[in-house]
Amino acid sequence: MPILRIANGAGFLGDNLDAPRRLVERAQVDYLTLEYLAELTMSILARQREKNPEAGFATDFIEVLKSLLPALKTQAQLKIITNAGGVNPAACAAAAGKMLDEAGLGDTSIGLVWGDDLLPQLDAMQAGGCRFENLDTSRPLAELRSKIVCANAYLGARPIAETLAAGARIVITGRVADASLTVGPAMHEFHHDWDDWNFLAGVSVAGHLIECGAQVTGGLFRHWEQLNLADVGYPIAEIADNGTCVIAKPGKTGGMVNRRTVIEQLGYEIGDPRHYLTPDVDVDFTTVQVEDIGPNRVAVRGATGCVAPESYKVSMAFQDGFAAAGQLLVYGSNCIAKARACGDMIFSRLQNAGLTFENKLIECLGAGDGVPEVRGWKAQRNGQESEAGNLQSRPREQASGTAAREVVLRVAVQDTRRDAVERFTREFAPLITSGPPGLAGYAAGRPQVRPVYAYWPTLVPKKIVVPQVCVRPAAEWIS
Repeated sequence: MPILRIANGAGFLGDNLDAPRRLVERAQVDYLTLEYLAELTMSILARQREKNPEAGFATDFIEVLKSLLPALKTQAQLKIITNAGGVNPAACAAAAGKMLDEAGLGDTSIGLVWGDDLLPQLDAMQAGGCRFENLDTSRPLAELRSKIVCANAYLGARPIAETLAAGARIVITGRVADASLTVGPAMHEFHHDWDDWNFLAGVSVAGHLIECGAQVTGGLFRHWEQLNLADVGYPIAEIADNGTCVIAKPGKTGGMVNRRTVIEQLGYEIGDPRHYLTPDVDVDFTTVQVEDIGPNRVAVRGATGCVAPESYKVSMAFQDGFAAAGQLLVYGSNCIAKARACGDMIFSRLQNAGLTFENKLIECLGAGDGVPEVRGWKAQRNGQESEAGNLQSRPREQASGTAAREVVLRVAVQDTRRDAVERFTREFAPLITSGPPGLAGYAAGRPQVRPVYAYWPTLVPKKIVVPQVCVRPAAEWIS
């Protein structure tokens, strides 16, 4: 295969549902990757699985897959790789198999990758000496074990390549490293050795560049106002046998691919650029060269790599109490000071009822609280104005803090006591008749109490994790 074309139609759970279909309608690609998982997403899916053992996967994928049926029927070369399995890849395969079978594609082969879920064997791993130390604090997991709701290792590209070698047309995984969704098909198609570190580095860079969808084709671009983002094209990596690639997008789509958009994405979510660690390879980003070679075409070459880490990164989430947040629109003169006074009233009344909270927050959205470090903003705090930047260039009215005519008051708490958080949610409505004039937005009802899941990043030795794969016709995955 001289050039392998891998596109990405989703950068997270909640990304544009039409993007994958529009991508394959406008460009012929060999593989379409769909990336759905973030640390927060795994916690959400774990909560869904707690409520329903058949849930816990990215249900958006089933809707997307349905929209891709015409392409699957007419584009024989098209394969799909996705981590939509979340914390329940078997349930995802069953749902996908049912939908394909009903569409007359029951013989489509689905490959499943699992083995990333460490929760069932967590106790045995701890007994065997795994401390699961927090990567940020070095604290051992021991004290929090009973609160863990999910623990998933970031698997690599090898099991994906194995399912493709076994004939899978659609590969569904649980937690794998984002870039591995691209590395897997590249290794399958080009047949490089798993210790060809520079090739693995090159295709890992390609995967990193497209894993966030439109973020490399103009999304979040500094000069966004120059682009048509309403019709933004999603990215395609054209990968060569030597691991170099060209980043592009379908023709006649909005957005832009140039050296700057690619470099912005290259630096996204990396720590040490000399050691971008994945399950497949340790990549040195400092050797990467990026060059414009034509309209919406950027060549990426020069990536180097060395031996992969001996551990998998593990994403754990633990139950950390409950939270609730309520909002009110506050309008009229002095609305900022009035909103903060309303927030103080809520907590004063709760204190009179004998309640204080482990964490609480009062913020005025529209008054600079959301992103207080934004240059040039001036907000009122506790009745006094404070500066957070250079005010020299702003109009006098804005600088004096009198320009705002309405703000959104947001008050939130977090606490280990659910009953205390529920009591908090009852303090918004009374403000309507016992607070200042100029309040609205209370018709939405009481805020919802929700469980809080906190993140615990850690490592596990690769030698005690066993990735597993299975390939079957779609109809045979139906439970």
